Amino acid sequence: MKPEVDPKLLADPVFRELMAEGLAMQDRFAAEPVYARTGKGHLKSAGVAELQRLRKQAASASRPKSR
Repeated sequence: MKPEVDPKLLADPVFRELMAEGLAMQDRFAAEPVYARTGKGHLKSAGVAELQRLRKQAASASRPKSR
């Protein structure tokens, strides 16, 4: 049985963005064998490309905007 989501929530752009990010990273979660029953684990890195993109975003966000 699939839980129903409020249609107003589905139309919310913030909800949609967060849901897309959550679903995109779901395959990167790795449960530890000892903690498999508790749901504990870690998130595997998406790779060097992701880290470079995040650093570039952070650098551009910290630069003062010129006019």
